[in-house]
Amino acid sequence: MEYQFRPAKEGDVTDIWRVLQQAIIRRKNEGSEQWQDGYPNPEVIQHDIEKQAGFVMTSGDTIVGYCAILINDEPAYAGIEGKWLTDGDFVVFHRVAIADSHIGKGLSKLMFAFIENYALEHNIYSVRADTNFDNLAMLKIFERAGYTYCGEVFFRNRPRRAYEKVLANK
Repeated sequence: MEYQFRPAKEGDVTDIWRVLQQAIIRRKNEGSEQWQDGYPNPEVIQHDIEKQAGFVMTSGDTIVGYCAILINDEPAYAGIEGKWLTDGDFVVFHRVAIADSHIGKGLSKLMFAFIENYALEHNIYSVRADTNFDNLAMLKIFERAGYTYCGEVFFRNRPRRAYEKVLANK
């Protein structure tokens, strides 16, 4: 099966929200507190698209994954309790979600590769992200993808585990 990535468009919000709702339910069923407080929501997706930060993974015409990718745009990361591996420019990604119908097909690995290539295309060699302490699936993905735990950051007064990967300068 062939997958493509593209910037999210205005007309994608409903399909992106469907994918995110599935991920929200998965987090809940796994016992995670992540995304159980009304975030993310359709307004967040709309904001991502307006900032040209929303990206979808498609299989044919069907949206099967979503993430937001930003450059140097995460104020909470300045207050890390710990230390980042690098001090320069970075790409940060948020709201990673895969549709239920595509879980277990290795798409998170494909999505991480897309994010890392996006960084390299912008001559940025640091990728940062965070997740809830109880999102075991994402914690395993970070470990398998070569991300290093750097400390904790805080969103909505809650601690999150922060990770960074330094990419090879090609």
